[in-house]
Amino acid sequence: MENNLTPRQIVEELDKYIIGQDDAKKNVAIALRNRWRRMNADEDIRSEIIPNNILMIGTTGVGKTEIARRLARIAQAPFVKVEATKFTEVGYVGRDVEGMIRDLVEQSVSLVKAKKKEYVKEKAEQMVEEIILDALIPPLMPKQANQPFAVPGMKPPVEKQKEIPVNDYELNEKTREKFRVKIKNKELDKRKIEISVKQPSTASIGMIGGGMMDESSMINLQEMLNGMLPKKTKKRKITIEEARKILLEEEIAKLIDMDEVKEEAIQLAQDTGIVFIDEIDKVAGVSARSGGPDISREGVQRDLLPIVEGSAVNTKYGIVMTDHILFIAAGAFHVAKPSDLIPELQGRFPIRVELNNLTKDDFYQILKEPKNALTKQYKALFLSEGVELSFQDDSLSIIAEMAFMINEELENIGARRLQTVMSHLLNEFLYDVPDKIGPNSKIVITKEMVNEKLAELVKNKELSQYIL
Repeated sequence: MENNLTPRQIVEELDKYIIGQDDAKKNVAIALRNRWRRMNADEDIRSEIIPNNILMIGTTGVGKTEIARRLARIAQAPFVKVEATKFTEVGYVGRDVEGMIRDLVEQSVSLVKAKKKEYVKEKAEQMVEEIILDALIPPLMPKQANQPFAVPGMKPPVEKQKEIPVNDYELNEKTREKFRVKIKNKELDKRKIEISVKQPSTASIGMIGGGMMDESSMINLQEMLNGMLPKKTKKRKITIEEARKILLEEEIAKLIDMDEVKEEAIQLAQDTGIVFIDEIDKVAGVSARSGGPDISREGVQRDLLPIVEGSAVNTKYGIVMTDHILFIAAGAFHVAKPSDLIPELQGRFPIRVELNNLTKDDFYQILKEPKNALTKQYKALFLSEGVELSFQDDSLSIIAEMAFMINEELENIGARRLQTVMSHLLNEFLYDVPDKIGPNSKIVITKEMVNEKLAELVKNKELSQYIL
């Protein structure tokens, strides 16, 4: 919990990327800040404070996933997004719900390893320089006089001391120092050297137990078998630039204590992990429509329940307690309603947030304001070819209006509609760069240009349906 941001500061950070949905932002900001509050509460009550899990209700493309993902980045917390429809009830072939916690721990391990890498990187770089230097200019050790074998109780025979060739040794050291500077300055990066590289052990395994193992279990078993096999080394002649990358990873791995990483990663996942369960409405049993609860759907809900309530999940890094992991569930709930979820699961998502459908003004702001706005993304793409792209303000208004209109008349896919409209508008320019539109050119998107390129698309409903 390094970023001790207040709820208002968290909302301000989310505002940089997400337009509207103030209620959802406030609730996730409070949930995130509550974690910091729990960690700083008295020890005797700390373990009793459970997170308020959130259920987001809203159509596709209104920002449910983006809010959760950005929240995890702000918190620098392990985050995993799963779809409820991918899970199956225990006893059926498919993925079990505990897989989401195993995925979360994998993310946590990656975060901890990345942080540890930064601590040891400087030392590892020095070690890599020495290995490369030894490959270029092998070191000479000053020769010592031969010491004859001594028998206990007998005086060793007197022998004339041999002279140490100091000149050769000093010359070697001076040469090595010159090359060390050149390696550090990357002056020799294109020169080839021969180094020993570890070859990964690969043991391929087939399906075990009649195909009842899920994907994560197969991967864990594969890694366990690979870890048991001896590591082979192979001599390779590669450039110093390539060697530096390969050797750096090897030296960093040697310096990192994996037992320490596992302990920290499990603690990080337990205290700050965020699991986003999408499409939760698809596993809600709809009694009125189906004539009774779907066994598989309700089974998935019942399997989710202990994970959300708090249980111990066995992972390859150790046992993870899910009591303080924040769960954010989301769904459109077009057909099913939140009340169609089993009562026990409903009770585990006490915070209900309804996200609003996006308006024309929202679309306009989405095109203009966020740090990752589509207009800014396309500007960066054109700029990579030396072409300057700009949008007149009224052109953005027309794009927003057309996207909103298509959503209203066809399927409402929220802000994702802007991507399809922008793609249709700019694809011709993207095709012509750099053959027809060369570097240092300027493209200005005007209101008239938008009307011309998108008018037929809006008029022809069948074409719109096909393309968008």
